[in-house]
Amino acid sequence: MIKKLQLPLQTLNLIVGFMVWVIISSLMPFISEDISIPSGKLAMVTAIPVVLGSILRIPLGYYANILGARIIFMVSFILLLFPVFYISNATTYIDLIVGGLFLGIGGAVFSVGVTSLPKYFPKEKHGFVNGIYGVGNLGTALTTFTAPIVAAHYGWATAVKLYLILLLVFIALNFFFGDRHEPKVRTPIIEQIKGVAANEKLWLFSLFYFITFGSFVAFTIYLPNFLVSNFGLEKVDAGMRTAGFIAVATFFRPVGGWLADKFQPLFLLIGTFSIYTVAAILLAFLPSIGLYTVGCLAIAFSAGIGNGVIFKLVPLYFNKQAGIANGIVSMMGGLGGFFPPIMLSVIFSITGQYSIGFMLLSQVALASLVLVIWLYYNDRLALTSEVFKSTAQGILVTDASGVIKSVNPAFTRLTGFTEAEVLGKLPNVLKSGRQPQDFYRYMWGEIRAKGVWQGEIWNRRKNGEEYLQLLNISAVKDETGTDIRYVGTFSDITQK
Repeated sequence: MIKKLQLPLQTLNLIVGFMVWVIISSLMPFISEDISIPSGKLAMVTAIPVVLGSILRIPLGYYANILGARIIFMVSFILLLFPVFYISNATTYIDLIVGGLFLGIGGAVFSVGVTSLPKYFPKEKHGFVNGIYGVGNLGTALTTFTAPIVAAHYGWATAVKLYLILLLVFIALNFFFGDRHEPKVRTPIIEQIKGVAANEKLWLFSLFYFITFGSFVAFTIYLPNFLVSNFGLEKVDAGMRTAGFIAVATFFRPVGGWLADKFQPLFLLIGTFSIYTVAAILLAFLPSIGLYTVGCLAIAFSAGIGNGVIFKLVPLYFNKQAGIANGIVSMMGGLGGFFPPIMLSVIFSITGQYSIGFMLLSQVALASLVLVIWLYYNDRLALTSEVFKSTAQGILVTDASGVIKSVNPAFTRLTGFTEAEVLGKLPNVLKSGRQPQDFYRYMWGEIRAKGVWQGEIWNRRKNGEEYLQLLNISAVKDETGTDIRYVGTFSDITQK
């Protein structure tokens, strides 16, 4: 029974963590009325919770494997009590920065669930399960929507204090319903880091998540104040529109995970970054509120799909180092939410507009699209190479003149010739001399006429031993129908 509760419990834990994580950015229009914040520091105050929330994802993902999700969630929520109380009594922007830094613990708990939950489900469901857990992003929408309403009636300090009650409730829920017997993994952290750091896919997934989750976080903390200052919207209206952005991104996250379970994940990412590129270009022209909404919703849709897909890919490629890999990738996603608001603020202070910042986002998305396409086809080539090397049949590939260009390990095992000994030579190095010339003329006549020949042939190993092959030769043609190479596959049937 306890094991069945882990997906809903940990998803609710993430909702609470993310609710706390974005308190400052959601209430900034109210806080700025009481606390004087230098104009150049506003982006820093709203972005600072992302810093610790990103960096802590690595150790939290690691220790979730060692101690279990129950302990990590409880300790995280206990620690969050202190910055929440501190912020509710803040009087200077320094207080907000100090308290906001430690609010990052709320965002760091993300790596706990993506490390813990796959232990309870078969591999073919990991994308959907991590997508469901990712619905915890909804916590940012709940705070963005409800906190301004509470603040409008009772003041922002009271709105912040209400989170203390929520944290206490979930400390108790994890104590009683968390899984005390979760399977543990105790590989040393340095050993795990060494095991994944040299893998280029880890850093590509980190870049992709830097864009997808980073833009989700960035828009969450950037939109409320931006909509008020640039479009003249009411604070509650801006909060509701931001909540809508978050809701769309959150809803499509499990959809992305589910799709990644059914289809090629990298192909889905190609579509994701294509939409990103176009939407960011639209935002770069700072259109009317209507078109701006369309652009934001397109980014929300693609962010949700992309986030779900990426956390199908991570355990797929890093099954044995899931904790540390999840931590690194999710850390990069969090940092992706830290830099854009600051970058937009700096660009605006220099140029007086945000267009360059959004155009930069479109170019980064375009670069990611190119990298995903490269990774997709590289994976297909790797699969082809793996099949080529692991098949039990001997394979040799020649050019149109019959010169050997490649052989597989089974070729060496069956013939005794190494690849270096036959590359650049003709297949007649294997010739036994048993077949007359008419045999070879007929064989090549069939290949040129029909594109394929299959039959039995006596050939010779490197040690001089003759053996009987079942040989298949196929012609590979170009778009004009001209033979450009020949592929031979064979097996030893001497004893049959």
